[in-house]
Amino acid sequence: MKKILIVDDEPNVHYSFRKVFSEDYCILSASSGEEAIELLNEEIPDLVIMDIRMPGMGGLAVLKKIKIMEPRLHVIVMTAYGTMETAVEAIRLGAYDYTLKPFDIDWMKTTISNALSMTEMMKRNVTISPSQDHEPNGDLMVGDSPEMQEVYKSIGQVAGKDITVLLTGESGTGKELVARAIYRHSMRKDRPFMAMNCAAIPDNLLESELFGYEKGAFTDARLKKIGKLEQLNGGTIFLDEIGDMSLSLQAKMLRVLQEMAFERLGGNETIKVDIRVIAATNMDLKRAIAEGKFREDLYYRLNVASIHLPPLRERKEDIPDLVRYFIKKSKAELKKEVKDIDSLALKALMGYLWPGNVRELENIIKKAIVTCKSEVIFFEDLSFGEGINVVHPLGKEGEPIKGLSDSLDKFLDRLFFLSSKENLDAISYMEKMLIVKAMKRTEGNQVKAAGLLGINRNSLRRRMEKYGIKKEVRISSK
Repeated sequence: MKKILIVDDEPNVHYSFRKVFSEDYCILSASSGEEAIELLNEEIPDLVIMDIRMPGMGGLAVLKKIKIMEPRLHVIVMTAYGTMETAVEAIRLGAYDYTLKPFDIDWMKTTISNALSMTEMMKRNVTISPSQDHEPNGDLMVGDSPEMQEVYKSIGQVAGKDITVLLTGESGTGKELVARAIYRHSMRKDRPFMAMNCAAIPDNLLESELFGYEKGAFTDARLKKIGKLEQLNGGTIFLDEIGDMSLSLQAKMLRVLQEMAFERLGGNETIKVDIRVIAATNMDLKRAIAEGKFREDLYYRLNVASIHLPPLRERKEDIPDLVRYFIKKSKAELKKEVKDIDSLALKALMGYLWPGNVRELENIIKKAIVTCKSEVIFFEDLSFGEGINVVHPLGKEGEPIKGLSDSLDKFLDRLFFLSSKENLDAISYMEKMLIVKAMKRTEGNQVKAAGLLGINRNSLRRRMEKYGIKKEVRISSK
C-alpha cells in the first residue's frame, strides 16, 4: 500500500484521514513539523499532506526541508480561510496543490490519486539496453534494429542538454517512454516531471490546467488555482499530441518557450518559470502549418532537437524481443504463469502490419496471457480486434497452406522443376516438416491435416509412412 504522511496538530484531522483513506493507503501521522522531519529521516513516504499553520516549525519551513531531502516527494498543503496567499507561496516552493479546511473528500481522493500517479511516473526508470532485465519499477525500450539504435543515440545526445525536444512518430511507437528516458538522464532528473495529453483534455480545461486562473476569472472560479507550469517550476513537462492544441493556446505556449513567462487566466501578474518542454505529435506538423492549423514559429521553437520514432512495421526484427519482454512484464502484472510463445503465433505477429504499433502489440500479448490455457501462447490465443482477420501461418481449416498454391502436390512439382537433384533431400525435409506442423496444429487429426495441406487422407497417410511420422502427433506445451 502507498504510504501517506499526514502532518497536522489537530487530532480530528488524523482521525478523518484514517476513517476515509485507511482501506486504500497506509496512513502515517505526525503532529508537528519537527516530528514530520524525524519520520522523513527514517522513511520517505509516497505523499505528504500537511497543514501550513502549526505550532513550532510551520508548514512552509517543513516544505523547504522536504524539498531538500527528497525533491520529487509531492506535498499537498491544507490551509484555513484567510491564508490563501500563504498557500500560493507554498506552491511556489514546490507543493503539489493546496486545499481549504475542511477539505472536500472527493477532491482529496482525486488529488491524492493524481499526485501518486505523477510520483510513480517520476520514479519509473527507463532502460534502453535490450540486453538488461527491466527493473520492477521501470520500463525497457526494446530493440536492436538499426532504427532503434538511432533513437538510443539521439536520446543520449539531447538528454544532458537543457533544450526543447520534439518527438515525432505514429501513435503507439513509445514517445512517452523516450520523453521519460530524456528526463531520467537530464540535469532536471531530481525535479518534477509531468505528462499531459493535449488531445485528451478539452481546450478550455487544458488552458486552466497549464496556466492556472485567478479567483473570479470565470463563473466557477471560486478560488485561485495554480497551473501545472507554475507547479513544475524547475522541472520538465511532456506535452503529448501537441499538434491537437488550439491556435490560441499555441500562442501562449510560444511565449512560455520564448520568455519563460505567462499570466494566469483572469490575471495581470506575469509569472516567471524555469521549465523544460518535451513535446510529441503523431501529426505531420509541416502539413499542419501549410493548412493553417499549427503555428510555424512555435514549430521552430519546439524543434530545437527532434527524435523520430519508427513504426513497428519498419523494425519487425524487434518483434520477438518485444513479445518476450511483454510476456515477462504482463505475467507479473496479471499473476499468470506464461513462459513463451509458439513459433507459429510469433510468425503471425511478424506478418501483421501493426497500425497501433508497440502499444497494440503489448495489448495483444496481455489479452493472450489472460485467455491462454497453457504456459505457451498459441495462434488461437491471439486476438487482433474486431474486424481484423489475420491468416493462420498454416492456413485455414479445409484450405491449402498459404504459399503452397492449390495443393502440396503442385507445390512440390514446382520445386522439383526448379531444383537440381542435389536439392531433393532438402525438398523431402521441407515436405516432412510441413506434414508434422499440420498434424500438430490439428492435434493428430489426419482428415483436418490433409485438408490443411490440400491433399487427400490416403496421400497424407502414404507420406507419413514414407517419412516415419507417427500418427500420435500432438501439440507440446513445453
